[in-house]
Amino acid sequence: MELAPPQPVLDIAERLEKAGYETWCVGGAVRDALLGHPHLDWDLATAARPEQVQKLFRRTIPVGIEFGTVGVLDRAGTLHEVTTFRRDVHTDGRHAVVEFGASLDDDLARRDFTVNAIAWSPKRRELRDPFGGRRDIDRRVIRAVGEPRERMTEDRLRALRAIRFAARFGFTIDPRTWDAIVESAPFLGRLSAERVKQEIDKTMEQVVKPAGAFALWRDAGAFATLVPALARVSDAELGPLDCTPLPAAGPRGADRRLTRLALLFAPLGASEAGKVMSALRFSKLDTGWVVALVERWRALGEEMGAALGASPPDDASVRRWVARIGRTRTRAFLRMAAATWAAARARGEEAPTPAAVRALARRAIVIAFRDPIEIADLAVDGDDIRRAGFAPGPILGKILSALVEWVIEDPARNVPERLLERARWLRDHPNDDNLSSS
Repeated sequence: MELAPPQPVLDIAERLEKAGYETWCVGGAVRDALLGHPHLDWDLATAARPEQVQKLFRRTIPVGIEFGTVGVLDRAGTLHEVTTFRRDVHTDGRHAVVEFGASLDDDLARRDFTVNAIAWSPKRRELRDPFGGRRDIDRRVIRAVGEPRERMTEDRLRALRAIRFAARFGFTIDPRTWDAIVESAPFLGRLSAERVKQEIDKTMEQVVKPAGAFALWRDAGAFATLVPALARVSDAELGPLDCTPLPAAGPRGADRRLTRLALLFAPLGASEAGKVMSALRFSKLDTGWVVALVERWRALGEEMGAALGASPPDDASVRRWVARIGRTRTRAFLRMAAATWAAARARGEEAPTPAAVRALARRAIVIAFRDPIEIADLAVDGDDIRRAGFAPGPILGKILSALVEWVIEDPARNVPERLLERARWLRDHPNDDNLSSS
């Protein structure tokens, strides 16, 4: 089979070969090419040592020089990783000490799974596959290179990577490899929180239906070690993850990743979700966003579902929901709601119809950015009310909050004269709860 690496990769390989250094394309790009998937990052493995690679190319970056990896920049400024053939001489379960001077087969033998232990030589037009990776691609199986228990002991992260690859490509996991993953699960605590967080993010970003991946985390015991709060998460609770689109590049993709995270942590409740995300070193911004979504879903989801199941809600009801959700979170909340209700329908449970959900989304987004739903949207502010003769103090904040509720009922009320009149009425009737009357 003829593979087609990008021209800059071919140019780098050719220069190394002309200098007398055997060079091969390796890793995920070869795997993905055999699967027929596009892959932009083609890595190279070579007999050249790092200092020799640096001498051959004018622009290099020592991205992992102690592990034999040099980044070579092509004419467009794109970085391509070139790594010296190596073998492991010691590992602590996450980091390896390597030695150079190995052969290509030695280098492939230290890799995690057979589908990642395939090499392609642009010069020889040869595919090197000493561990049957191409056969496993055809069989759609993730299988460890060599002895699975040894591979998991060398690097505990491989247990999570096996699950992600299987879910991403729709593969099964070889039984012996799965047994080694289960055996490895109690030792996953050796992984840093940042690495675990990175695997969760990669699963969200790469796997079309991530519920299956996280079900395997649960079944293998990975959650019990890494996120005990999710150790007993059910298939039904994970189901909404599969009803969300795969995040794409750009801001919209980042929003979809956060929606998926909110769905994963929603079964824990807002407070516990925040603790778990903080422990996993998610950013404060991401954690705050997810916690707010979970909190609002717990408060409003059941009410909204029941209302949509009866009849289309009136605009005032939608405004109240949007006000409680928050203008900037409305889209994400509605994606979360749509996924949760879609999963419920798939289980045969009653839930709002897709048409009702789409109609709500259209109305809610328009209302969120058109109608007054926050204190800042009022046609008067605290200074206006003070100038109208109100004494400063806590009462002003209460009056402003009550005015927001009043205009949510009818946005036509949001004019200065009517708001000031209403403010006077509220001041003179502090114990009257009927705030919706005109």
